[in-house]
Amino acid sequence: MRINVHINIGSNSGHREALLEQAVAAISSEFGEGTVRRSTVVESEPWGFESANRFLNVGVMVSMESDEGRSREERALEIFGRLMEIQRSIDPSPHRDGEGRYIDRRIDIDLITIDDWVVETPELTLPHPRMHLREFVLGPMREIEEGLRFGFKV
Repeated sequence: MRINVHINIGSNSGHREALLEQAVAAISSEFGEGTVRRSTVVESEPWGFESANRFLNVGVMVSMESDEGRSREERALEIFGRLMEIQRSIDPSPHRDGEGRYIDRRIDIDLITIDDWVVETPELTLPHPRMHLREFVLGPMREIEEGLRFGFKV
């Protein structure tokens, strides 16, 4: 059985376009066993903090085998871990300041959904709990997967 993994990548500092391309290439390489599709790049205001630097965002969907031998939670955490390794390899800088507030970042990779899976662990919540508040996430998802429907009003 195949699963569709939706990822959103953002950057609001450094050479944003090149950083997005580097992240997409790394995801394509890391998840090479699957089919990788990407959206066009969208520009957005920072979400959750003040900054003069606008974000560029791109959506990525990887269609891959679900690995039936493991639970959804195990598989989701494994995918999340691989994405966080990619993020740290591009820029190991933190995404929050000492008080826990968002700050500018060169690269931010978010795991948004894996099909209709619901996962709640200390490390990961799926679907992403704030995806419905972020058009820069929803728009690219709809572009990549035509006919995609959400269980909430947007």
